[in-house]
Amino acid sequence: MHHDEWVLILDFGSQYTQLIARRLRELNVYCEIHPFNTSPDEFRSQPPKGIILSGGPKSVYDPGAPALNMDYIEMGIPVLGICYGLQSLAHSINPSSVEKADKREFGRAKLNIDDRSDLFSGIYEESVVWMSHGDHIRELPYPYHIIAHTENAPVAAVKHDTKPIFGVQFHPEVAHTDQGSEILENFAINIAGCSGDWTAASFIETEIDEIRRRVGSEKVLCALSGGVDSTVVATLIHKAIGDQLECIFVDNGLLRKHEYENVLTTYREHLKLPVRGVNASDLFLKNLSGVIDPEEKRKIIGNTFIEVFEDAISAENNFKFLAQGTLYPDVIESVSFKGPSATIKSHHNVGGLPEKMKMELIEPVRELFKDEVRNVGRELGIPESFIGRHPFPGPGLGIRVIGELTKERLDLLREADDIFISSLRAHGLYDDVWQALAVLLPVQSVGVMGDERTYEFTVALRAVTSVDGMTADWAHLPYEFLSEVSNRIINEVRGINRTVYDISSKPPSTIEWE
Repeated sequence: MHHDEWVLILDFGSQYTQLIARRLRELNVYCEIHPFNTSPDEFRSQPPKGIILSGGPKSVYDPGAPALNMDYIEMGIPVLGICYGLQSLAHSINPSSVEKADKREFGRAKLNIDDRSDLFSGIYEESVVWMSHGDHIRELPYPYHIIAHTENAPVAAVKHDTKPIFGVQFHPEVAHTDQGSEILENFAINIAGCSGDWTAASFIETEIDEIRRRVGSEKVLCALSGGVDSTVVATLIHKAIGDQLECIFVDNGLLRKHEYENVLTTYREHLKLPVRGVNASDLFLKNLSGVIDPEEKRKIIGNTFIEVFEDAISAENNFKFLAQGTLYPDVIESVSFKGPSATIKSHHNVGGLPEKMKMELIEPVRELFKDEVRNVGRELGIPESFIGRHPFPGPGLGIRVIGELTKERLDLLREADDIFISSLRAHGLYDDVWQALAVLLPVQSVGVMGDERTYEFTVALRAVTSVDGMTADWAHLPYEFLSEVSNRIINEVRGINRTVYDISSKPPSTIEWE
């Protein structure tokens, strides 16, 4: 981390913790999430300007409930406790201050402000807030006083008598709280004194300096996938160190129609990236021949990728760094607080490469959420058609042809997928959808073409709407549109005689079929 101004979010396990970070970043305030049991010593060299204690699913008096390290309160930095964060603070000062509420308060409530301190500056009377808790504060620990209440909660917000330490018994970060962003802005900007100037442009400037400092005169290798994240990473690093960067774009035979050629052209002509194309489609298909199990497919695709990569660079292997498009949700996932023990899982887009090749990882966008990566891409001048691309999985069409992969089946799917995606674009629907895909099913059914009975494949179309890919709803595309796409696929793609539309949501269904 290299930020002069930032807010620390201590995570007590709430499902809303990432939302707090999203809201602060929308205010152009940089923030990071760390597990509640991180030692304050980790931040001595670059202390945060403010600390937010997140909510959490437990009760403060449960065995094993996460406890607040009071050293954070002693740092003399403004603090805002949210729900569990507030209860944990009260409980640490006086264990008898929190008790089970007679009735669990859940849902919207009207906030009555008793003290217009800095936290509620500009917040209107009876503003709606979102409550979610089974405990409440019975008696305020000394020296705190109540600054707001609701009909059911005598203590809806509190403040320390002399220090900038606040707590709220509701969730300002969720959309149901009317002026939640204003409350967080009051805390981060007015109380903690952040200037709110952390933007895509300032991120790029800081990151370029950081890359130059770290890389020096060494060489960096970057695997491009054709997706937004790796493209932004490569463009950013190229801007920092020019041709000390080399990119490799592998055709694994599982890409969409014309994707290899089109993407290479964009990389070379628009973005002027030093990129080498490697066509390895025969090798991938050979290794995948006869494989049906999706996990097995993923594994083989990953291993073949490493093999191709090693071959491509073994001739002059003098790369010290390997660049990757790891994003902040992956990082949070790997250190997030789950119950009494923090779980760590290693997350690598290119599994096993760095260890094998003795390369150091360089992950310039690991502090960003997906939409922030897109904003950085725009700022770097990457074409909008590229920035707005739907996510595409690493194993590509390999997990969209259900059952055995053959070139013939992949080609059928490529044609159907191309008709679906290009129609979405033509009808102005592409940007309304988070991800759209076609899946070739290993089901052949009878159809009639002219006077002949045919025995051909079925293709399933899937389109979902989502904010972050965590949950997704099937996209309610117009019937006329689906009808047109279905007719085109069945008429133009010889080998497919039936189209179905997938109307399952995530959860329980995943976005991809395999």
